[in-house]
Amino acid sequence: MSDKQSKSFQFPKWVNAIRPQIALGALVGPVYLIVLIYYAASPQTTMVGYQPVQPVPYSHALHAGTLGIDCQYCHYTVTEAAHAAIPPTEVCMNCHATIWTESPKLLKIRESYATGMPVPWVRVHDLPAFVQFNHSAHVTRGVGCESCHGRVDKMEVVFQDKKLSMAWCIECHRAPEVNLRPPEFATAMGWAPGEDPKVFGARFAAENNLNPREDCSTCHY
Repeated sequence: MSDKQSKSFQFPKWVNAIRPQIALGALVGPVYLIVLIYYAASPQTTMVGYQPVQPVPYSHALHAGTLGIDCQYCHYTVTEAAHAAIPPTEVCMNCHATIWTESPKLLKIRESYATGMPVPWVRVHDLPAFVQFNHSAHVTRGVGCESCHGRVDKMEVVFQDKKLSMAWCIECHRAPEVNLRPPEFATAMGWAPGEDPKVFGARFAAENNLNPREDCSTCHY
């Protein structure tokens, strides 16, 4: 092989400058992939039925079901922010300053109110850190709470009702019709359109120009 031919197989000189980055990527890449897969498949992300024990025995079946308290009363940022707020103790005390004031079940609520320390609620629907889900973007476009969280108004203790996996999300983005409703009914549990949900959803999506994105940057930005 001539000198001219051998030179054609040499890497350009600028490759030398990025050799440390290449080596680091070769070492870190597999570790990152393992961590990514581990957290993406964790029980909090994909296990339907995940139901952690909460520090206070709060019943959604009583509050949201029997008493008919709207989701937004406690989760008041759901139409304005990416996260649905976990209610501060002051929200609980709006009622319980005068109702069930001596109940032992509410001891930690009273202690929290007295000390200013938050109640250590355990998150049920906990997506991995590399996934960005915006509640307001969904609720204000007509995706009801129960589409992702199930009938919480019938849950004594809240549990994960849906997979919340990437495939499950993409399936909804590709065919959102059955999950659509007028935004003013987003928090209305058990709402039905009065006709075939797919027919209503298709018309609603067309009238409101709803075309959910499917590219990676939609959730991983």
